[in-house]
Amino acid sequence: MYLSVRPRRLRRNETLRRLTRETRVSVDNLVLPLFVREEAHGRKAITSMPGQYQWGLAEVADAAARAADAGIPAVLLFGIPAHKDAEGSSAWQRDSAVCRAVEAIKQRTPGLCVITDVCLCEYTDHGHCGLLYQNRDGAPDVDNDATVEVLAKEALAHADAGADIVAPSDMMDGRIGAIRDVLDTNGHGEVAIMAYSAKFASVFYGPFREAAESPPQFGDRRSYQMDPANGNEALREIALDIDEGADIVMVKPALCYLDILRRAADEFNIPLAAYNVSGEYAMVKAAAAQGWLDERRTVLELTTSILRAGASIIITYWAMDLAGWLRE
Repeated sequence: MYLSVRPRRLRRNETLRRLTRETRVSVDNLVLPLFVREEAHGRKAITSMPGQYQWGLAEVADAAARAADAGIPAVLLFGIPAHKDAEGSSAWQRDSAVCRAVEAIKQRTPGLCVITDVCLCEYTDHGHCGLLYQNRDGAPDVDNDATVEVLAKEALAHADAGADIVAPSDMMDGRIGAIRDVLDTNGHGEVAIMAYSAKFASVFYGPFREAAESPPQFGDRRSYQMDPANGNEALREIALDIDEGADIVMVKPALCYLDILRRAADEFNIPLAAYNVSGEYAMVKAAAAQGWLDERRTVLELTTSILRAGASIIITYWAMDLAGWLRE
């Protein structure tokens, strides 16, 4: 049988595969998440996320410096306060763990891009992402507009500390416009916003809640995070955030929502981030520990799939590992 077209010709050795590869993972695509405590020193292992830690202020600056040395362009900071209350008041204090970490990192590694998570779940004693009120059914619920006011204060505190990008992850309506306004009117027009625009109410956040010490004390977050069944709504959320002033938009989680990433990349001409979340990390770690998966090959494959789907930025707990593997 005569075949004039044989796609296998370009797969027959590694040199040809490299030459014709369509999607290339680069350290330039990566953001490393870091969890920071208010303590000056210390390191606490996160048991559900092997290899990940809550860092003291000095140690988080060291971790960020190692990331910069590895070529990783940005870190994303999550704060773990010593004090929690119903209002999440530690979130917008100028001496919060995140603000102090931003200052320490910028002093140590000024060229590193520092992104800060803007939300209340780590700071409230009830674990929800906003301030509470009693809804028409007599049940506690998150007050959207009151929460937006507080989130704007939190974003401003982070910008005052030196953050390059603030990243609202709460999923309140209108918070991007409010944050853009407060940043601009307070001399921070250069600070960018990375919006968690399509953040789904996912089971894959489980380990993060240990890492950030932020499980909800009642109910769940489905009244503000997105229904996993809705794709058109995700595009609407992204469009709204762009209209309100977002500089980067995000889909979270990554792996179960590659279709949303592809649709967003086709629809919008704006940098698109994907969060390779804690549950995705923990699953691969658990399977690799049992010898069921090769961790390196698995991570390179899933990272490639996220980029192929359309993401230009990947937030991943494997950032340091990937930086090493990509150098080899």
